[in-house]
Amino acid sequence: MGGFAVYAGLFVAAFAAATILPMQSEAVLVGLLLTDTYSPTLLLVVASVANTTGSALNWLLGRSVEHYRHRRWFPVSDAMLTRAQGWYQRYGRWSLLFSWLPIVGDPLTVVAGVMREPFPIFLLLVAIAKTGRYVVLAALTLGFL
Repeated sequence: MGGFAVYAGLFVAAFAAATILPMQSEAVLVGLLLTDTYSPTLLLVVASVANTTGSALNWLLGRSVEHYRHRRWFPVSDAMLTRAQGWYQRYGRWSLLFSWLPIVGDPLTVVAGVMREPFPIFLLLVAIAKTGRYVVLAALTLGFL
């Protein structure tokens, strides 16, 4: 498989993993790192940018969620959304540093959009969290830690 296709595949996996889709980008990244064929730095950049971009999509969805909140097909109950908003108000923007966590991280980025977190702050905190996770994972995989 050509280099571009590999990096594009990693981008798609990391982007999708940041959305509500049940994807795992870590396994793809580790597998590519273990081949010792591709640049670890470029793999980290691609995975980090893609995962952060996927979270930005979640933020955008969160910005528009209030419009659909009372529709019958809406997948989140009022109580769940209110609870998530309360949690975000309590812990604030710094909770975005946990956006890399499984299960809670992706909804957290949606709630940040609902709560109208300013995009530059959102992007910075999420990029730190997502990139940090991949750097630690790469360091463990390559034997630096």
